[in-house]
Amino acid sequence: MNLKKNIILLAIVSLNVTLFAQNKSQAYLNYIDNYSQLAVIQQKEYGIPASITLAQGLLESGAGQSYFVKNSNNHFGIKCHEWTGEKVYHDDDAKGECFRKYDNVIESYRDHSLFLKNKPRYSFLFDYSPTDYEAWAHGLKKAGYATDPSYAYKLISIIENYELHKFDLQKEPKGWKLDEKSSEKKSYKYRPIGNITAEGNHIIYKNNHVRFVVSEQGDTYGSIADELGISEKKIREYNEVDERIVLKAGTQIYIQRKKSKAAKGIEIHVIKSNESMYSISQNYAIRIQKLYDLNEMNYTEVARIGKVLKLR
Repeated sequence: MNLKKNIILLAIVSLNVTLFAQNKSQAYLNYIDNYSQLAVIQQKEYGIPASITLAQGLLESGAGQSYFVKNSNNHFGIKCHEWTGEKVYHDDDAKGECFRKYDNVIESYRDHSLFLKNKPRYSFLFDYSPTDYEAWAHGLKKAGYATDPSYAYKLISIIENYELHKFDLQKEPKGWKLDEKSSEKKSYKYRPIGNITAEGNHIIYKNNHVRFVVSEQGDTYGSIADELGISEKKIREYNEVDERIVLKAGTQIYIQRKKSKAAKGIEIHVIKSNESMYSISQNYAIRIQKLYDLNEMNYTEVARIGKVLKLR
């Protein structure tokens, strides 16, 4: 009898674990993979929990997917108060409110840290431990960061659902360290990663165990290739683009060959509007030919909204 009960209990636990995994947003997972190390750097420099920075970035930016964010690089919804840089206007608590605009995501993360560090109303937050994300979440709401009455609980829910608190314990991002030579604009110096050694402003991320950087304004395939010590031909080959393609800011640029299938646990993708087979292959770091082969599709077929693609 006890054995039967244990089997039933195990089945229920397994089902709950499966449902929990399925409830995780792929957009959130991609965002965390892209920017977790940047959040760890903010904790190291300013004492703000990496989990809080990531959770706010996810919540305020819609995991980097909102139209507003894509046109401003403003991942934290910071408005124009005492701001002399570029601006964008967006409907928020009121219509046509002014928000700060940044050249890239790194600037947004750094400005968020400085915003909290330099504003007197947030000063009490720094009395909390950088591993006490609950205190920080409630403190942000108390200080008036957002008008949403459930803001603190949303942050805590995101942190716990996606286990972001593990980044609060990470002492230093693996593979790179701060370059102290520049006091005006901090760049990053990378230690060797595999056979890649780089020095410059680009952070190296990983998606599906494939390393990539995110292009910034003014970058070209050639300039990124020069920075990383890889030929432009190889960079274009890894990203499956020819010499006619001009690089746009905010593009994931793989610096290693993509995989033949998605990471473990990522089985399918439902095609949404404005997606192509190529963009999906880039999102999951899968070679486009392999994506077609996995789905037994002709290479001339286009992505159809609603079609379920196999990723493994």
